[in-house]
Amino acid sequence: MDKLQLKGGWNQVKGKIKQAYGNITDDDLISEEGKDDETLGKLQQKTGKSRDELVKWINSL
Repeated sequence: MDKLQLKGGWNQVKGKIKQAYGNITDDDLISEEGKDDETLGKLQQKTGKSRDELVKWINSL
């Protein structure tokens, strides 16, 4: 299983995610230390993608 490793600032990544998926809100992207799994779970529900797919995509942003 891949680990989420963000490049750049979280705000930049959030903006790119919201551009790609219009149904994702700021509430879905609240990122607190240690809560990556919770955030990824919300994204999985909204996008229909697997955790690994999302981690790879986010890490590539």
